[in-house]
Amino acid sequence: MITRLELKNFTAFSNLIFDFSPKINVIIGENSTGKTHLLKAAYGLCSCGSVFKSKPDIDRDSLEAVLTTKLLRLFMPLDEKLGKMRRHGVTDNAQLKALFAKDEKVVLTFHTNSKSIAIQESVNFEQYQSEPVFIPTKEVLSFMKGFISLYEKYGLSFDQTYMDICLLLDLPEVRQEILHEKSKWAMDEIENICGGRFAFYGGGKVTFKTENTEYSANSMAEGFRKAGMLSRLLETGAIQPGVSGPLFWDEPESNLNPKLMKLLVQILLELSRNGQQIILATHDYFLLKWLDLEMGKEDHVLYHALYRGDRGEICVESAEDYRSISPNAIADTFNDLTKEQVNKKMGGLGK
Repeated sequence: MITRLELKNFTAFSNLIFDFSPKINVIIGENSTGKTHLLKAAYGLCSCGSVFKSKPDIDRDSLEAVLTTKLLRLFMPLDEKLGKMRRHGVTDNAQLKALFAKDEKVVLTFHTNSKSIAIQESVNFEQYQSEPVFIPTKEVLSFMKGFISLYEKYGLSFDQTYMDICLLLDLPEVRQEILHEKSKWAMDEIENICGGRFAFYGGGKVTFKTENTEYSANSMAEGFRKAGMLSRLLETGAIQPGVSGPLFWDEPESNLNPKLMKLLVQILLELSRNGQQIILATHDYFLLKWLDLEMGKEDHVLYHALYRGDRGEICVESAEDYRSISPNAIADTFNDLTKEQVNKKMGGLGK
């Protein structure tokens, strides 16, 4: 798991230090405060596990090339230039630093004219071999068929999180005896609430099966398709509590009916209780409230609010109770809505 991320002069961040809970991390903040960029930066630095497994003797130059390609495909800067991800108007290098749970560390730097990332420091980085999962905002089941081959051939204008998730969803399922008990439980709960299960046939072909018939996945509600993605990631072992790397999820509430949010929160809590680190970004009050209602004393949910300081720099405040964070874009907006509703019902009395 990742324990700390430091970003200097990188995209919108001038100097941000971000400490992660080993269990659930919830990132909140107004638009343009860097929530998705933070997720992608952490995901990119956690993504070398598969490289180290397949090429344990990879040299530094090759690893720098891998990391450069990964960041370019995740962030898609203008003209595909690395220097476009360096904060505008500064003189120092951009820097990304990650610390991991077993004292692994990596520090990357680049400048405006850099052609490649430079590994400034690496401590046991090759020992970090857990593989992360990034679930992007949009569900992908509706366009998986042919997406992988088209992405590589034509350079589709999707960032690489969409390619990565399609590859993971297209993996074969693992044997039932290998599946974690909580994975089986979560898959059953998702199947019950959806009224069936999504079936994957390889090559991106996905259908939805009930006891009596089979439908195109595209005929199902988007919220169900998103729940189906989570179920499939558990089925293939891409998400395996205690084994897999962090689960990054950008706006899990997108296209999800609020009635599904309680189950989603229960699943995330159970996975985290069994060793799965979860890092998500949200705008959703229901998600925050269900976490507040469902979590126990040992769950260690950590809330991180991103906001702009007096000089426009992005700052972070973290707390174990989201209501104690200020500014809090979600809670503040909900309070404003409640006040407006009360004022409207009372006809302005008490103003």
